[in-house]
Amino acid sequence: MIGELATQILAAVHSTSPAETAAVLLALAYLVLAIRESQACWFAAFASSALYVLVLFRARLYMESLLNVFYAGMAVYGWWQWHGGRNGDALRVCRWSWRAHAAGFAAVLAASLLTSRWLGANTAAAWPLADSLVTWSSVFATFLVARKVYENWHWWLVIDSAAAYLYFTRHLYATMLLFLLYLVLIVVGMRQWRRSLDAAAGARPVPA
Repeated sequence: MIGELATQILAAVHSTSPAETAAVLLALAYLVLAIRESQACWFAAFASSALYVLVLFRARLYMESLLNVFYAGMAVYGWWQWHGGRNGDALRVCRWSWRAHAAGFAAVLAASLLTSRWLGANTAAAWPLADSLVTWSSVFATFLVARKVYENWHWWLVIDSAAAYLYFTRHLYATMLLFLLYLVLIVVGMRQWRRSLDAAAGARPVPA
């Protein structure tokens, strides 16, 4: 059973479109650069997101496709924030209170219920609720990355686990493998940003 599944995955990876392959490589570059807190990560994020808009739309994951439009915009915002933002001061890794995260989760859940109902009634979307939950959670988590909030890694651990399964069901195996690799890199990111957090003078939980 496992051998047969591995054979199917390898065959699918070989047939992966050039657009998906490029999007995967650029997305991987984004995460590695983000772990290192390099501003160049946002250039890779923008290019990857632009490609994924097309790839995911073709797979009928409409919310995921729309999410990548948001990602492209957030890449510009993230670069601006990390470059110094309005005040010209480079961001440092910080923490948010549990209340801020609870409010974020409530907003994610409410938005997901609304969009999943609409998708189920008006489109041929695959997995409308799961698609919506991954999408809106990713919106919030991406904002946390742009603000250098340490807990973004905890959000991504859950989101990417769900997304890997979602992509598996739509036969996007190269992207699924990317998200499984993300799970490993997320742990690295947690450790690296924790060091930055500990090193930052006066780092304290701040309100959203």
